[in-house]
Amino acid sequence: MGRGKIAIERIDNTTNRQVTFSKRRGGLMKKARELAILCDADLALIVFSSTGRLYDFASSSGMEAILERYQEAKEEHCGVLNPTSEISDYLRLSGILYFIS
Repeated sequence: MGRGKIAIERIDNTTNRQVTFSKRRGGLMKKARELAILCDADLALIVFSSTGRLYDFASSSGMEAILERYQEAKEEHCGVLNPTSEISDYLRLSGILYFIS
């Protein structure tokens, strides 16, 4: 007999929420690592906890290379439709790279 379904809604109890975040973050990181290895995929995962702590994973090519590749692919696919949003995306990604470094 399998587990019952859980309601996907915010956990009110702070301690329970933190424990759940920690366990699920570990599972998510493990799945990301497995996907990168099994499928030879370039993968970047960025997670911020409710307290603002950064957790990240990048496959062998590295976070910066993957984020640059993402930005290039986004520009090719979408074109520069809204220069303001492109600038804000660049500044956001630059801030993340600075924070990770």
